[in-house]
Amino acid sequence: MFGIVRPCSHRLGESLKTAWMAHLCGLCLALRRDHGQFARVVTNYDGLLVSVLTEAQIGPSADGRRTAGPCALRGMRTASVAQGEGARLAAAVSLVLAAAKVRDHVADGDGLLARRPVAAAARRVAAGWGRAGAHSGAAVGFDTGVLVDAVERQIGLETLAGHGTAILTVTEPTETATAAAFAHTATLAGRPGNATALAEAGRLFGRLAHLLDAVEDQHADAASGAWNPLTATGTSRAEARRLADDAVHGIRLALREAEFADGKLVHLLLVHELGRSVDRAFGTSSCGHPPEASFGPPPGPHAPGAPGHPYGDPFGGQPPRPDKRGFWAGCAAALGLCCTCKVCCADEFEGPWSRKRREGACATCDCNCDWSCCEACQCCECCECCSCCDCGL
Repeated sequence: MFGIVRPCSHRLGESLKTAWMAHLCGLCLALRRDHGQFARVVTNYDGLLVSVLTEAQIGPSADGRRTAGPCALRGMRTASVAQGEGARLAAAVSLVLAAAKVRDHVADGDGLLARRPVAAAARRVAAGWGRAGAHSGAAVGFDTGVLVDAVERQIGLETLAGHGTAILTVTEPTETATAAAFAHTATLAGRPGNATALAEAGRLFGRLAHLLDAVEDQHADAASGAWNPLTATGTSRAEARRLADDAVHGIRLALREAEFADGKLVHLLLVHELGRSVDRAFGTSSCGHPPEASFGPPPGPHAPGAPGHPYGDPFGGQPPRPDKRGFWAGCAAALGLCCTCKVCCADEFEGPWSRKRREGACATCDCNCDWSCCEACQCCECCECCSCCDCGL
């Protein structure tokens, strides 16, 4: 799972969390249906934005949802998932961009890809994903050639870029690719008037994604000797932050020019969450979660208190240490925790091996979870483009 838009479930609220998961699962299942089980590994958070944008312009409809069977990642529960052309376009874009990502890692010789047999296998997988993405894109009238061309130009620009090269020269291919994908959602939704505004939003989103990826990888790239756009062009992190903030503001303005049948989820993801993505990348996140806490247990043990008492043992005694599980029993318990989503959603859960009480990933979130006003904006941080009780764009 990769992508810069990773919203906290507390900030989504129940109905928007359900909608977000519907698009995430819809993308995953569209990949499986059209391209097989292995293609599901390219499911990513940013790709589902294409599906979200398409549905936001059309509006909710019975035809846009179907009931999917039980899945281990949903705790073996059924769910209503997105379907249709938006999900297929998201699948096509995800496949092509994942293919590009694999080729990029092969070119850099990252990890096991430095070995020739592994690199050759990865190239074959990437080529297959590229062809599959082109096929899915053609089915919904989208020419993925613009994405492929962007990837090829990206390689050339990185080869020529040096100290003093404008960072926006390097981000241009990504901007062009995402602009085309965002604009095509207007075609799928039957709202051609939105194409220009969404192309601008997509262009800035591509810029932002490229910048944040560079910021997050800069130290690791320096350690491994991999190419990094900020280091190669001599762009300071302060300048990268300025460009990122400008992109977030530009996306907000562009979305004002588009018409949506139901734009709440789009607004939350592309206005509120993008700002948080920038904070997270630059280490200024205001959320109470550690990085990636939504997808695993919090680091470090939490001292258990007395049963049923919020402040521990009132008599100062120490609770008995629970017996640890063995390796295989712990593995089974860990699988059960993941399948029932307790690690992410429960206030507390029992550690699979230590059997100590641990807090769920969202238990200590300092997000404002009062959704009495509306689910798409928080009254304490309303931006100028939405009021507390009217989250229309």
